[in-house]
Amino acid sequence: MPTSITIIGCGIIGATIAYELSCSNECKIDVYDSQQPAQAATGAALGVLMGIISQKVKGRAWNFRKESITRYQSLIPELEKITKSKIPHNSQGIVKILSSEDDLAKWEQLVATRTEQEWQLELWNARKLNAQLPQINRQFTGTAVYSPQDLQVDPVALTNALVAAAKKNGVKFHFDQSIESITAENPLSCDIFTPDRSTITSEWVIVTAGLGSTSLLAPHAPIEIQPVLGQAFQIRLPQPLGNPDFQPVIVSDDVNIVPCGGNDYWIGATVEFAIDGVMKAEAEHLDKIKQIAIDICPDLAQGEIIRTWQGLRPRPNHRPAPVIDRVGTNKRVLVATGHYRNGILLAPATARIIGDMLSG
Repeated sequence: MPTSITIIGCGIIGATIAYELSCSNECKIDVYDSQQPAQAATGAALGVLMGIISQKVKGRAWNFRKESITRYQSLIPELEKITKSKIPHNSQGIVKILSSEDDLAKWEQLVATRTEQEWQLELWNARKLNAQLPQINRQFTGTAVYSPQDLQVDPVALTNALVAAAKKNGVKFHFDQSIESITAENPLSCDIFTPDRSTITSEWVIVTAGLGSTSLLAPHAPIEIQPVLGQAFQIRLPQPLGNPDFQPVIVSDDVNIVPCGGNDYWIGATVEFAIDGVMKAEAEHLDKIKQIAIDICPDLAQGEIIRTWQGLRPRPNHRPAPVIDRVGTNKRVLVATGHYRNGILLAPATARIIGDMLSG
């Protein structure tokens, strides 16, 4: 078993790996991040875990989702018990409203496949959709898909809980501490250098630094991570949408309406690429998703926007997301990055894979 592990990056991926490894390894684990935990992509995420409702039905992509959704069913209560604090999450599922362009036969097949796989997925006609979610615009007269076993979780609260639980297991966190480079020439260890050229020696290094992974890994592997901007906002209404006792996440046209307690909802998120190499948050993109959300639930027009935020998601170039691999001369540098829009969803499966790689 490893004697020392250094994790670089403390978003949801780094925090989950740190916690899961600390539960099964009696070794020295250190986590470094140039910021406080749950910043960057994690801080900008909405935490909508679209696993069962995904069209992925086999292979790595489906196995990742299945494993992570299963683990979240035990992970959230486990962390709440350890930390003695609640992690805001929504277990009432996800409702996806299909457009006229969606292939209904494809969704019917997915429902049949999930039934064979012993997961729940339902097709709703317009009558059932309006009965279950009266806040939906009556002009939506098509079909919806309901996934009761998918969920949503507050990414920042979840990450902070993972950090707190890992600390109880002896993990040491070093926040506001940058890492400049990694060398992996020694067959038995790696050297990690800080900006002041201090050296940290570790048997294994795990890079989960999102967009920062490219420069750290450049001497070891050409892994290019592209930033994709996401914007979202929080809206407060005079009263909850529809039935206060049934508040699932609603998805339509790639826009999420996420209940987050009381009369508040998160709306998002945009997908914005750099233009001529310049990344800039454009107000019209936020206006567009606001209008789509109001078209879905007209009562949202009565709300007041109380917060907006944005963040950069790490998207791999020229290879599928996420990137989970061994790199470096001695193969003791592991990378788990580039999860793009599925970092929260795939964190538990990623942690298990990293654990398997460490154990050989």
